[in-house]
Amino acid sequence: MTQEIDIQTRIAQTIVLLRKKLGVKDKTLIDSVRRAKRRLPRKVYKQAMVLAQAEKMAEHPKLRMVLDMPKLEKASGEVQSHLNAINLADRRWGWFLSFLGSLALGLIVLAVLSIVILRWRGFI
Repeated sequence: MTQEIDIQTRIAQTIVLLRKKLGVKDKTLIDSVRRAKRRLPRKVYKQAMVLAQAEKMAEHPKLRMVLDMPKLEKASGEVQSHLNAINLADRRWGWFLSFLGSLALGLIVLAVLSIVILRWRGFI
């Protein structure tokens, strides 16, 4: 009985981590994982899908008995460890620096293009 509760609590914890770390607001794990697909590494995504496919079976009392608990616990551990390792402040800082880099590149290209056009027209 503790194994069934354990896998269901692990699924619930994974959903909460997906909400906190990636901003996915779906109620079921399979919908949450599908929305977060591009933001998860391939290996973690596959492990999350293994866990998500077991979600419906874990709700049913007889089907719960056929679940491969060690495999699901391993998958849950990998997904949760990846999600716990995500640093939100670092992600925001990286996005901000990427934005500034794009802006600076655009300004450099505009300046070079302006100088080339001015030189070609004979103003410089």
